[in-house]
Amino acid sequence: MQDIIQNIRKSLSDFYPDTEISGLTRLLIENVTQSSIPAFLSDKSKKITGEELLKIDKIIERLQKFEPIQYILGETEFYGLPYSVNKNVLIPRPETEELVELIINENKREDIRILDIGTGSGCIAISLKKYIPQSTVEGWDISNEALEVANRNSKNNSVDVAFSQVDILSDYPTEQRFDIIVSNPPYVLDSEKSQMHTNVLEYEPHTALFVADSNPLLFYERIADVATQLLTNGGKLYFEINRMKGQETIKMLKDKNFSTIQLIKDISGNDRMVRAEYYKSR
Repeated sequence: MQDIIQNIRKSLSDFYPDTEISGLTRLLIENVTQSSIPAFLSDKSKKITGEELLKIDKIIERLQKFEPIQYILGETEFYGLPYSVNKNVLIPRPETEELVELIINENKREDIRILDIGTGSGCIAISLKKYIPQSTVEGWDISNEALEVANRNSKNNSVDVAFSQVDILSDYPTEQRFDIIVSNPPYVLDSEKSQMHTNVLEYEPHTALFVADSNPLLFYERIADVATQLLTNGGKLYFEINRMKGQETIKMLKDKNFSTIQLIKDISGNDRMVRAEYYKSR
């Protein structure tokens, strides 16, 4: 096994920094052998089979093309829960875990209605339902393929989330009212593409990532308008944002009569989340 680990590390050394290689190696070995590396090494009866070696080689080839390990394995973890992922959905980020934690910590009352706009893999909606179990949660997305992934993840995590295909920029259901609306919409500017890594640019869905420089708050403005109609009185709106657009987002929400607006930094010290409340009587 040690020889195999060293071979994996050597095969990836020209493509990834050492800090990433350790994690990639662990994920690769554990996925192929269905065993942790320490457990495998401690069991003298276990041997890597020829079929497993072939799988390892194929995964290495894909990693050398910078395909994300999460897509290769078809799975990832988010907020302590397992998720299926493929090229139709964004790979959940740690920053989004911070958004989920913020919502959970601020909303102890369990009988609340939550809407996740642009749900993708369903990671926000499913995590909120899992950790606020008496809540009622819906998730909207424009992509049917993404919703297939979200429904699968909901089933695999044994939670009931209602997912619907909705194009928020054109039309949306108006019958329901929600105590919380949350969204992590596209916020990376087209001009920022040159700063993105190959694994993001070539593999992750651009429609879920990028927005035109000429209208960077396109989705935020639309979702804020939707929120003024669908939030209950005093309901809360939560956004994950481009770290460079915090003040613009705050101004936009003020202009739409939101109150108690907060700009919150992520663990790296970047402006990353905005939360606001909406009172219809004001």
